[in-house]
Amino acid sequence: MGKASRDKRDIYYRKAKEEGWRARSAFKLLQIDEEFNIFEGVKRVVDLCAAPGSWSQVLSRKLYLPAKLAPDEKDGIIPLIVAIDLQPMAPIEGVIQVQGDITNARTAEVVIRHFDGCKADLVVCDGAPDVTGLHDMDEFVQSQLILAGLTIVTNVLKEGGKFIAKIFRGKDTSLLYCQLKLFFPVVTFAKPKSSRNSSIEAFAVCENYSPPEGFNPKDLHRLLEKVGSPSGVEDTDCCSGWLEGPNKVYIPFLACGDLSGYDSDRSYPLPKVAGGTYQSLDPVQPPIAPPYKRALELKKASSQGI
Repeated sequence: MGKASRDKRDIYYRKAKEEGWRARSAFKLLQIDEEFNIFEGVKRVVDLCAAPGSWSQVLSRKLYLPAKLAPDEKDGIIPLIVAIDLQPMAPIEGVIQVQGDITNARTAEVVIRHFDGCKADLVVCDGAPDVTGLHDMDEFVQSQLILAGLTIVTNVLKEGGKFIAKIFRGKDTSLLYCQLKLFFPVVTFAKPKSSRNSSIEAFAVCENYSPPEGFNPKDLHRLLEKVGSPSGVEDTDCCSGWLEGPNKVYIPFLACGDLSGYDSDRSYPLPKVAGGTYQSLDPVQPPIAPPYKRALELKKASSQGI
């Protein structure tokens, strides 16, 4: 699909380039903030699975840059932003990059060192595995990514903090909701206006981090597995089947973003330009070391007969 064709089909893709965002996903975090005010009072934030960096850009523009440009603010504290990903990404002003594994507790230690021993007010995660198109499989793998992310969240998030993570809605959503409720009294599943209706994507907005009394992060996975069993027996397979029928869990679900704004599933005409035609822009910042880079090189070499 050509740039002009996608610009017409996907208004948020076009707007992201015009406004300098590295990906259209920036609008999702902005719309979540419009509804939940997640940036209020935040001085330390972690962006998990950050590459190519659109959410880190939002954090920089909403937190770091305003504080930098207004140093006379009453507390004078410049927010600290740490972005974590296995892949490197191009620099963003005010963002500290850590190339590491979010499932490894040692990565949490690196984050806390950057925060001078303090913990984060907010953790965000827009990470997702490569989707297969098999919704049940995609939902399961995505939920496992979120639970793996809790390895870092339970180590770096301060009590009362917030956690925002991408989810895929499906038959086991109730189980994931109950697992998150172990640590957050308020959990809402939100669908930003910029997320396509045709997508099973949504976002878990988890507020007021309150781990169970006496909780040890080393016991995280054993505790999560117990949620899948009504009797709490440890050797029971973790599943959501018992959360149906009389035990059915009703999950708060909220649409967010200006409902009179752009429709992500609709095509819009390209803007009219005086004396010419609209020129599609290149992406703001392509990935600098994508995992598919080697495959592209081999394909190019093959086409050139090398």
